[in-house]
Amino acid sequence: MKPGSMAQPRSLEQWLPDLAFGLENLASHKLRSLLTMLGMIFGVAAVVAMLSIGAGAQQKVMAFIEQLGVRNLIVEAKEARNEQELQKVRKNSPGLTLSDYQIIRQNVPNIEEGTPRKRFTPTKILPKPQQDTPVVYGVEPSYLEIGHLRVTEGRFFDASDNAASAPVCVLGAAAKDSLFGASQAVGEYIKLNEMWCHVIGIAGPQLAPESDVSGVRTEDLNNLVYAPLNSVLYRLEDSQSWLKDEIDGLYLHLASVDTSVTDAEVVRGILNSSHHDAGDFSVIVPAELLAQQKRTEQLFNTVMVAIASISLLVGGIGIMNIMLAAILERTREIGVRRAIGARRWDIIRQFVIEATLISFAGGLLGVVLGFAMSELIAWLAGWSTVVTISSILLAFVVSISVGLIFGIYPAVKAARLDPVEAIRYE
Repeated sequence: MKPGSMAQPRSLEQWLPDLAFGLENLASHKLRSLLTMLGMIFGVAAVVAMLSIGAGAQQKVMAFIEQLGVRNLIVEAKEARNEQELQKVRKNSPGLTLSDYQIIRQNVPNIEEGTPRKRFTPTKILPKPQQDTPVVYGVEPSYLEIGHLRVTEGRFFDASDNAASAPVCVLGAAAKDSLFGASQAVGEYIKLNEMWCHVIGIAGPQLAPESDVSGVRTEDLNNLVYAPLNSVLYRLEDSQSWLKDEIDGLYLHLASVDTSVTDAEVVRGILNSSHHDAGDFSVIVPAELLAQQKRTEQLFNTVMVAIASISLLVGGIGIMNIMLAAILERTREIGVRRAIGARRWDIIRQFVIEATLISFAGGLLGVVLGFAMSELIAWLAGWSTVVTISSILLAFVVSISVGLIFGIYPAVKAARLDPVEAIRYE
């Protein structure tokens, strides 16, 4: 057998004894090893906890935007706050109207479904709500699909109900609880201003954003009363209608998400033309919001990791410091090992293994602490936190890398000691 053929097996066989020897050295200085690990523990815990907070917040916002529908376009009217503001706008614009909706449908071929929306808060409602007064949404039956509504009891109103201006309604989950509590609601009646409405269905819970989403109304989407658009326009009277447009919103469902940006520009052009650039509306493109939110999430994660990595850097410096101190303590040991045949690579490997063990153990403890911190934050602050596999792997890989990087210099320095001088060292 060639002399070089045994070199590789012999090298591999030395890893286990070196690993055991490294564990023994760390165990013999438990307190020092633990203190050295603290930087790694807190660094990894900070990375995991911070990313969990960001992931929890972003998850809810993204789910809400997806609920809006990435194939939808939403037009929101900007309502006047007083008579003076209304008169100023009316000099140039008639406000959002049903004619706007019809012109958009005729000129944007990519729209598959759509519905105008008329919303208002009734001044009188019976039964008396236990919470905030529900908001009335007058929409067409197509809103069931466009708004991703799920009816849990009864049914949603249909085209015949809308054509007949039928006095029927569907309650949101919170509106049902506020008006009827635990009692049965389907089949009962509620009074909106001066009109009695027959409750024919209950909508399932919907997500609401915990933070502002650009251009989207911040209201409880569960505390709504849905009614046919014609019923709201022709049967219900809003005391503040003189301050409002004929309709205050449009929902447009597109054939493809790929055309959302160009279709949004066409819709803006049509409305700017009919409103004479009054700027009394906004066009919301959920697909753009979703892409923007993803970019924000990536930026947030990068910043959080950079901040938390400072703790890992401090932990790496601590490892280097301890390993350099260990060289002074173990100078005679290093000299003896070199004198009996240990190569420089053997000394380097030994010290790198010990540095890696410290960072590995610190990383494990840091992941556990980070998960606990995430749960504690969620419990104390009421925030939504999500610990992802990617955040754990990122923190763990960085901690191991830091241990390796900061352990190499002390290992090389130990390997360069003169064996004769090291044996004589006191």
